[in-house]
Amino acid sequence: MPTSNPEPLWRPDPQRTAEAQVTRFQTWAAEHHGAPSEGGYPALHRWSVEELETFWKAVTEWFDVRFSTPYTRVLGSRTMPGAAWFPGGTLNYAEHALRAAATRPDEPALLYVDEIHEPSPVSWSELRRQVGSLAAELRALGVRPGDRVSGYLPNIPQAVVALLATAAVGGVWTSCAPDFGARSVLDRFQQVEPVVLFAVDGYRYGGKEHDRRAVVAELRAELPTLRAVVHIPLLGAEPPEGALDWSALTAADEEPVFEQVPFDQPLWVLYSSGTTGLPKAIVQSQGGILVEHLKQLGLHCDLGPGDRFFWYTSTGWMMWNFLVSGLLTGTTIVLYDGSPGHPDTGAQWRVAERTGTTLYGTSAAYVMACRKAEVHPSRDFDLSKVRCVATTGSPLPPDGFRWLHDEVRDDLWIASVSGGTDVCSCFAGAVPTLPVYTGELQAPGLGTDLQSWDPEGRPVIDEVGELVVTNPMPSMPVRFWNDPDGSRYHDSYFDTYPGVWRHGDWITVTSRGSVVIHGRSDSTLNRQGVRMGSADIYEVVERLPEIKESLVIGIEQADGGYWMPLFVHLTPGAVLDEALLGRIKQAIREQLSPRHVPDEVIEVPGVPHTLTGKRIEVPVKRLLQGTPLEKAVNPGSIDDLGLLNFYEDLARKRS
Repeated sequence: MPTSNPEPLWRPDPQRTAEAQVTRFQTWAAEHHGAPSEGGYPALHRWSVEELETFWKAVTEWFDVRFSTPYTRVLGSRTMPGAAWFPGGTLNYAEHALRAAATRPDEPALLYVDEIHEPSPVSWSELRRQVGSLAAELRALGVRPGDRVSGYLPNIPQAVVALLATAAVGGVWTSCAPDFGARSVLDRFQQVEPVVLFAVDGYRYGGKEHDRRAVVAELRAELPTLRAVVHIPLLGAEPPEGALDWSALTAADEEPVFEQVPFDQPLWVLYSSGTTGLPKAIVQSQGGILVEHLKQLGLHCDLGPGDRFFWYTSTGWMMWNFLVSGLLTGTTIVLYDGSPGHPDTGAQWRVAERTGTTLYGTSAAYVMACRKAEVHPSRDFDLSKVRCVATTGSPLPPDGFRWLHDEVRDDLWIASVSGGTDVCSCFAGAVPTLPVYTGELQAPGLGTDLQSWDPEGRPVIDEVGELVVTNPMPSMPVRFWNDPDGSRYHDSYFDTYPGVWRHGDWITVTSRGSVVIHGRSDSTLNRQGVRMGSADIYEVVERLPEIKESLVIGIEQADGGYWMPLFVHLTPGAVLDEALLGRIKQAIREQLSPRHVPDEVIEVPGVPHTLTGKRIEVPVKRLLQGTPLEKAVNPGSIDDLGLLNFYEDLARKRS
């Protein structure tokens, strides 16, 4: 990476910097906790990792976190894995998520939008009332602290109510989106043995209605621990026999009772993509998520009571949980249930316009699809209230930054962020007071000692290395479900550098303090000692109008050689002829590296993804190395299993 200082794409103006919550927090923390008053964000970040306990104490005070029982110290143990945060303290996540009902009862907490209806508000007081009613009914059903409650639900208000009611009683929430098939859901829910299932009769997507009653029946039959099933008639179907009706459970005018639970009490279970086995069931805590999300959403995303927060997501992705936590900051959250591209590619921009969104989050893939489809957001939509567009899911290529800058607004704050389901937060990304450089994440997050390490465990600057975090974060998993000795948890993050979290991404930390993500380190392309992330290849190749999507794999050969094929899914009408082949290779040679020109370019019928939309590189690599399909990948985790037959056949022919 160059150490030169290019001109930023965007700088916050002095007024925005002065008014940002992170600026006000720094001033206050300097007065009350010895934080540096000068030096801006870099100085604050340095203090936050060097004085970790003081920083997190300051966060709880700044956001007025209510401990019903005081904690004995901030960090009982710093050991990773196993750090003990705020031991002795008790609190409740849902209580904090509903606090705005006391001061702004009639303002919207939720704005719900689908493909056919106008935005529908749910006020803070109504949200609190429904949570109170449902929490009482859950208790009546025998749900106790630690019991698991599951949702087979789209991104609708009922999902938010069910999560908050579960948290209110001290239960453990877990959800899957209704586009997941029965096997995928059972691979997840059977691990945690839920006692209640909330389920819809179907959902709308892409202008069509999708009946899921048969899947729900299968879930009921295969989850023997269920005591109750709650029916939500999104498409108007009658409740199946023995199911409870949602409207009856949420009809009472009941003040919520918030169970006061230990800081490390499980709040929810999230799942890894599960491409090579059963998905990891990742347990995060009520207190850990509460303080991490207050920091992330309040200080980094700069959200507060005047904002409207929209992130395109489904309940099967951690970004949905992150979106719900917008309530912690008093923000109105926007729930969109529908296709990202219906009735046209501009669909998400239309939602942002219709809801008055101020912070709009989406995937890097959607931004690049809009660019390719020649969508013109600022021309076609009123986006005057959008002050930040954030992206995640994969690195946002430089062209994506420039397109947002040119096509949305030249004073737009563009926040490319990177984190993981594993922490349900960001390691690096949005900082409202720092400049934005094309292709770069602004900075590591507060309290996160993010570094780039070489194979010997030495920090490197302006060089590609492993993404590591050298101190504990409150939202790191308290454990994995069904991992009694902690070995699976340990092996997932701590087997390379003992006591240090290794995430599995290649990154560069620049001398400016920004961060560049290069892709997964376990599928990194390493030719003649030169390492390159797959994301770098995709960014160059997918600029070509003929390439819809691509997949690049690097395979070490038994004879010491290295085979690097590039698979391309072409746009309709495009042909992989010698001219296109030449332009692909020329683009990689000139824009990246002659060493990373692929050995072969192979047309494929499609690129397989996980159910949350990530390209599956490692399982394809295993297939190409001769691993049988059933051992290379968990079939239930793939969006189109039939696509893998191509790669399996190719491996057979090559052998």
